[in-house]
Formats: sequence, structure tokens, C-alpha cells
Amino acid sequence: MTTIHDLPTPALLVDLDVLEANLERMAERAAELDVTLRPHVKTHKCLEIGRLQRRAGARGITVSTLEEARAFARGGFDDMTWAFPVIPDRIGEAAAVDREARLRVVVDDPSAVDALEASGHPFHVWIEVDCRYGRSGVDPEGPALVELARRLSGSRRLAFDGLLTHSGQAYHAAGREALAAAAEQERSVMAGAAARLREGGIEVPTVSVGSTPAMSAARGLQGVDEARPGNYAFYDFTQVALGSCAAADCALTVAATVVSSRPGADHCVVDAGALALSADPGPDPAEGGSPRSMGRLYEDYRAGTLREDARLVSLSQEHGIVRGRLPWGTRVRILPNHSCLTAACFDAYHVVTGEEVVDRWPLHRERA
Repeated sequence: MTTIHDLPTPALLVDLDVLEANLERMAERAAELDVTLRPHVKTHKCLEIGRLQRRAGARGITVSTLEEARAFARGGFDDMTWAFPVIPDRIGEAAAVDREARLRVVVDDPSAVDALEASGHPFHVWIEVDCRYGRSGVDPEGPALVELARRLSGSRRLAFDGLLTHSGQAYHAAGREALAAAAEQERSVMAGAAARLREGGIEVPTVSVGSTPAMSAARGLQGVDEARPGNYAFYDFTQVALGSCAAADCALTVAATVVSSRPGADHCVVDAGALALSADPGPDPAEGGSPRSMGRLYEDYRAGTLREDARLVSLSQEHGIVRGRLPWGTRVRILPNHSCLTAACFDAYHVVTGEEVVDRWPLHRERA
């Protein structure tokens, strides 16, 4: 039997029991809110996890890159949303994927619609709406929304699938009430945008929202048809700090080893740096002068307790600086700030139940 203590470090671990519990919980949450679950697979980029999500009740998936779309199409997934503004010189690639497995695309600009129509391919198209996050998407109250919707709904070649958004502002919420408010803002903006189009005689087939923290706190999703959370499969320290989950709900960790612990120093060094954990700074430090953590160390993973006597405070390429000394050779289990970026640092997951390694699942993170 291979255990996590036999693995060379740094090693990417995913706890199968916790993962499956997370997938079931979000599927139940979506059912309670009466929305279809279309999870975002950019978090894990893994066919095996996508299949577990589908088995738990997901209907379709969301991808962030065409490389993900191709990998999941080859893996038997045939209803995907590429939730990224369409890239002009990659429309041909998107059409090729769509011929193999339905790939819905996203626009927020009339020039993108022009390019899709000029391609000659019968794409299914979402309009991205800005639900006050401010990153991309059309103004839900501006003229561009109506103009784009009229063009798509009247197109002889393109199919209008509906309105899509992402409540990224939920990641800046402070506490459950603020999370619930962000979720309600997203719902209200999108339901209002859809109602505006319908009042103008434009059919809106689907309204799609998505973020893990908003889904964790939403009190209702009236006017919404589907949700696209992704991070919920693993969660991470940011989600713990937001109140989306507890540390015991986090399925993804990085095993590392203390490789330097000099006598008299106030720190030690582990073999997990930015290329194992990403350099995401995570949530703001707690009040009272606590240092910002670049990831937290578990005191007891099964109990879901985090160490207070040792904090990961700095990362270089391969080194992680821990404030607080642990003996040389100590193996630690790190809760990353951002599981999506951390997973993308590795080629495969070591799948564990308890401390036993039961499988190895590859990630599909290729870039053209």
C-alpha cells in the first residue's frame, strides 16, 4: 500500500471522500435553488472529476480554454460553454470543437458577433452581462444588450442561448451577509436584464450565473436557470476565509517537506514554492497584525484544524518560507489560497482516502 508519506514532495493531493461530499452538496444546493448545475472545470481540468460531477447530477460543463474543451470533448463530454469572450483568431478552432461536441461561445461586443457570422459556422452564443463585477460583459441597462440580443435572436446562422454572468465581486465580500448580498445582486441584475429583453419581444432561453461563494450563500435564484460554480469541488483557504466552507471541506492540499530549519532562526523552509502553490496572495490578513498567509498548514487534516504556530508567509520559485520553526524533515500538508491555480501547477493528482494513495488522475492543462 502506498501512503501520502511515500510520495516525493511537493505532491498534489485530492481527498476522494471530501471531493465526493462537495460534489453531492453542491448538486443538492442547485436542486434546492431550482437551477441546473453546469460546473466550471477550469478548477480541476480533470476528466475523472468531471465524470464524478456528471454522476452527481451536473448537466453540461463550463470551460475556460479551448484546450480544456478539446480534452473534455475527447473524454465524452458533449455540452460545453466556453465562458470566455470569444478570441478572434481562434473562432475556427472553436468551430472544430463544436462539430465534435456542442461548444457554446460568449460575446459582449458586436464585432464578435460579426466575426462569428462571418465564420459561417452555426454557433450557439451567450451574451455576457456585467452584474457589477466590472471585468467584462455588457451593461445590463445599456443599449448594447438589446442590440446584441436582437442581432442574435434574428440571425439566420447563429443561435441565441441567453444571458451569462460571473459574480466575481463575491470574492471581495466580508462575511455571510455580504456573500448573500452579492448573490442577490447577481440574481437581480440578471433577472432584470432578461425581463427587459422579454418585454421587448426577445426570447431569452436561459439565464446563467456563477461563482462558488455566491452559490454558497444565495437565498433564492428566481429568474435564473443555471449556475456555473467551479471552486466548490476543492474549495481552498480563500473560501474558508469568505465563509463558503470550513477547512474540513477542502479536498485539495499540497504535501511538502521542511528542508531547512536553522538553529536560532524564526522560520523554516519547505519545498513548495510559487510553482507548487501559485503566488495568489489570498484573503486580506486578519485584523490584529496577523501576517498574510500564502497558504495555511494543517495541524490535523482529518479534524480540519489549521496551525497557528507556523504560517506560510513568503514564496519564491521553489521555496516556501514558514514563519515558525518545524524540525528538518517534517512533512506538512498545505491548504492553498487558490486551489484552481495550485492544481494548474501540477501534471496529476494523487487521489487519497485517509492517508492511502488509491489512484493518480492527470490534469489537462495544455496550452497551444
